[in-house]
Amino acid sequence: MAYETIIFEKHNHVARIILNRPQKLNAINSKLGMEMKEALQDIAGDQQIQVLIITGNPRIREKEGLQEIKHCFSAGWDLSETSPVEPIVEMIAAFEKPVIAMVNGFALGGGCEMALACDFIISSDISEFGLPEINRGLLPGWGGTQRLPRRIGVSRAKWMILSGESIKGKAAEEIGLADLVVSKEELDKTVSEFASKLAAKPPLGLKEIKSVIDQGIEVDIKAGLKLEQEALSRLIQTEDFQEGIAAFLEKREPQWKGR
Repeated sequence: MAYETIIFEKHNHVARIILNRPQKLNAINSKLGMEMKEALQDIAGDQQIQVLIITGNPRIREKEGLQEIKHCFSAGWDLSETSPVEPIVEMIAAFEKPVIAMVNGFALGGGCEMALACDFIISSDISEFGLPEINRGLLPGWGGTQRLPRRIGVSRAKWMILSGESIKGKAAEEIGLADLVVSKEELDKTVSEFASKLAAKPPLGLKEIKSVIDQGIEVDIKAGLKLEQEALSRLIQTEDFQEGIAAFLEKREPQWKGR
């Protein structure tokens, strides 16, 4: 289908959702939420797609004969709209396939929370992460108060959320907010290569590992180990496990079937 607020692409087992409201710095409104929901449902049902990349288009303006480019992932919730927004952050967090946030520029408020809901955050050195809701008398309501402390620690999360201050560039990697920070020129290549590497892995293995880690971190270690053993038992019964063993013994690349 044709989308108005996102660009949706699929190529070589990798899908991309590109937030496409650049004149609004990719602020999230109800239309964008609805379209992202539809794209996520499409990817979830597509057995050929193993990895999802989420990123944003830059704002480009002509100024005195020159192009002015403002890079942005998303500036968060569109405050000009008061209608409910689709709970896309929770859909991303619960997505069964690996999700990579490719952040180039602003990731603020709900945009930062969207990135936090992804499995990986790879950003450029010009990026800026922040949860400034305190400055509007609010709190981060799309998971920021819960996911940020789990990612960077309680004290640092309180610093960011209570002060409303942003973290910029390489500092995001130093505190663990971003998994990797590279130059803006290297960003697309770096993310594409990592996504391709993940997409070459057995899909059932990707799904089970992601699920066990996400569920296990919320329970005690005894319950987590039980989840791990149950997942291992399921994987041992798959054709992909047999293929992995055969490929190793025959010294060839495995051909995963996803079953």
